[in-house]
Amino acid sequence: MKYPPAPKRLAVLVLFPALVFSAAAGDKVDRLVKSELQAHPIPGLALEIIQNGKCVKQAGYGLANLEWQTPVTPETVFEIGSMTKQFTAAAILMLAEEGKLSVDDKISRHLTNTPEAWKDITIRHLLTHTSGITNYTVLDGFELRQHMTQARFIQKTGSYPLNFQPGEKWVYCNSGFNLLGYIIENVSGVDYWQFLRQRIFLPLGMTATTNRDSRYPVRFRASGYETDPAGRYINRDYDLTDLFSAGTILSTVDDIARWNASLDSKKLLTADSEKAMWTPLTLNNGGTHGFSKGRTHSYGFGWFLDPVQGHRCVSHGGLTSGFSASIQRFPDDGLAIIVLTNSNEEDVAIQVSTDIAALYFADKK
Repeated sequence: MKYPPAPKRLAVLVLFPALVFSAAAGDKVDRLVKSELQAHPIPGLALEIIQNGKCVKQAGYGLANLEWQTPVTPETVFEIGSMTKQFTAAAILMLAEEGKLSVDDKISRHLTNTPEAWKDITIRHLLTHTSGITNYTVLDGFELRQHMTQARFIQKTGSYPLNFQPGEKWVYCNSGFNLLGYIIENVSGVDYWQFLRQRIFLPLGMTATTNRDSRYPVRFRASGYETDPAGRYINRDYDLTDLFSAGTILSTVDDIARWNASLDSKKLLTADSEKAMWTPLTLNNGGTHGFSKGRTHSYGFGWFLDPVQGHRCVSHGGLTSGFSASIQRFPDDGLAIIVLTNSNEEDVAIQVSTDIAALYFADKK
């Protein structure tokens, strides 16, 4: 699909030496990404490709800020949206490993004043989007400016009836992951962001990764962009939904690569926890797939488990106002692809990542 012309921008490319990924494949990646920047409303994009534990390509394209004409580099900080969910899921599993909770606990054990309708909802239901709770991101009243407290969030989301009985269906639900964030706080006794910093970010050296809270300056933060009906870039919506533990992490491709490496090394989670995280959900009827927007999905704890071009893939995308992100891990191929953009187009980072994977698979033949 071709988009109306966006304002002209300076395309800047930052490259680092390839180690395993062939030079020919690397050149094809450059051509593909430059083409995508012209075909879609993508002001800037950063990527990193990891093969067998080594970075084989790290690059920045386009602009992190259109007004200042600031180029994207590997240090550019992007919102990663729902990629946040894998960190929330990991935090839950870390607490489970310590015996502080079980994924099969009823959520009412760890949250106060939950409605009667939620009495059969478990942490597992929240992790797998099978709780039936209404997704708050389609509702008014959950904007960042509301400074929603845990008690108010539970009261407000709990005022809506369940869309289905827990475990009956799979419907993507940010509400569940916000509740998981509150469970992390209640069980650990520390703020969600403090938990992530102390237990995940600092141990892995993810020094650029933080909360997207717009009140505080963040070095090298990219600006987010949308397009108007004429195809012109506009600054992203300032009246943001407060996504909390469902989607508010800021990060860089290199920091996400460190996270990816920890999953390979079992540095944070045991092999059993990772197996649980990447095991497809099971619905009440025994099914292991859910449906969304006409597509069938297999889902674990904060990760999609759908194959890509016949290759086993563990992945997740992220979409917030002005940003699109993706991580795709191909365990059988020793391949991981990370793509971060300041584009508002839904799933554009996932598509770029999938196209890069196709180049790699073709080059491998």
